[in-house]
Amino acid sequence: MSDTLPGGRPAAVETPAPADPRLDRLSLNQWTTRGWTLEQAVDGCVRHGIRSIGLWREKVAEHGPAAAARLVADAGLRVSSLCRGGFLTGDDGNLDDNRAAVDEAAALGAACLVLVVGGLPGVVPGGSPGGGLSRDLALARERVARALDVLAPYAGERGVRLALEPLHPMYCADRAVLSTLAQALDLADRHPVEQVGVVVDTFHVWWDPDVLAQIARAGDRIASYQVSDFLVPLPADVLLARGMMGDGVIDFGPLTAAVRAAGYRGDVEVEIFNADVWAADPDEVVATMKRRFVTEVPPM
Repeated sequence: MSDTLPGGRPAAVETPAPADPRLDRLSLNQWTTRGWTLEQAVDGCVRHGIRSIGLWREKVAEHGPAAAARLVADAGLRVSSLCRGGFLTGDDGNLDDNRAAVDEAAALGAACLVLVVGGLPGVVPGGSPGGGLSRDLALARERVARALDVLAPYAGERGVRLALEPLHPMYCADRAVLSTLAQALDLADRHPVEQVGVVVDTFHVWWDPDVLAQIARAGDRIASYQVSDFLVPLPADVLLARGMMGDGVIDFGPLTAAVRAAGYRGDVEVEIFNADVWAADPDEVVATMKRRFVTEVPPM
């Protein structure tokens, strides 16, 4: 077996990674092995010795939150995050769906509920502008703030922590009007730290010249640390530009050191959106993920 996934860097020989205590904090985000059902993902974590899983609402919905929670708990796994809530920039702030997401996160005992806040009103993710388009970026961001004012106390009452995820600026129009960690922290700081935190995702923040200072600023606001690499050239669908650690251009050393110095002690999720990775054998993906986590991501 080679240490090469489709679209990844070549290697002549693949050898098992040595036992390493860093794997204790490794979490498999379900979207990395998107083809697996929830049962298969849980079983895969157990077989590969991974103790934590990041869940997606679509997969949880196939069982219902209570049954999904039992499945994960019976396997002895932690839930590092639930993805995703958000899309707060419409007229109604998507509040009903986000309250439901908070309730699901509570049932699952998730460490946080990731919020992808949404793009400009009237722009469908991955699509073209449609009816109701607003180019008022400042207004879209204000709608995010107003929705958080409603959702943060609701989450707090249920013991759920919201985690604002800034996305790379190329997604600003259709997925997230928060593009920097500083913007996410400015909103999070308006709420108690146990109610609203932030996600540090290497794919989305590596380019930011201020990112290390903002990670230090974040401190205990860091609710999730996610790692994947930034591939070049970008694919036609830029949503699928994430790669396995070591296959792209990100230097994980300074980012990981900054997150560690900020005091983060939670799980580290590998979240990869990549058509070639999804087409590969999920067991090979997980085995490669474990090796690359040890070789490419410095100790936390």
